[in-house]
Amino acid sequence: MGSMRIIAGRFKGFELTAPKTGTRPTTDRAKEAIFSHLISIGAVGDARVLDLFAGSGALGVEALSRGAKSLVAVESAGQAAGLLSRSFSKLRQSRAWTADLSVRAVKARAEKFVATPNGPFDLVFIDPPYAFETESCNELLRDLTANGIIDPRGVIMLERSVRSDDPMAPEGWEITQTRTYGETAVFYVEHCLEE
Repeated sequence: MGSMRIIAGRFKGFELTAPKTGTRPTTDRAKEAIFSHLISIGAVGDARVLDLFAGSGALGVEALSRGAKSLVAVESAGQAAGLLSRSFSKLRQSRAWTADLSVRAVKARAEKFVATPNGPFDLVFIDPPYAFETESCNELLRDLTANGIIDPRGVIMLERSVRSDDPMAPEGWEITQTRTYGETAVFYVEHCLEE
């Protein structure tokens, strides 16, 4: 098993366990930059967070640690989903946990989860394996917006390999910023502002 720690906020230092194989954790440097941006645009405070391809749950728990109110982490791999549930049980027993927080692990494929009404969420993390096709990412983005899973004022953060084709924002949404950190490209997708 591998482990990683939450880097800031109320759960700083909390350890999450991940399978040795099958997950690709976001580096601390990328995580710090992602949250710096999300906090600067007001996307984290009191947010309802959806973490697709959650792996260890590090992005979602980092958001909870920094002020989000609820987290649903979706992971299809059996071992990773089991470890997520155990990590969440430990998190609920943490001294920093408060009754107004909620966290839930869902064992499901991301594509299936977004195809049915869930949410709405204010902040969605999509961090699929690099082998996940760009067209599949585009479909996920379309389903998130078409099925009302993301609040129109919400933010979607998508991580891809820098070698992947760039994703396309769904109709009525736009990629507002792109950043690269080593092998990782990060895209922020937001609703187009009315003229």
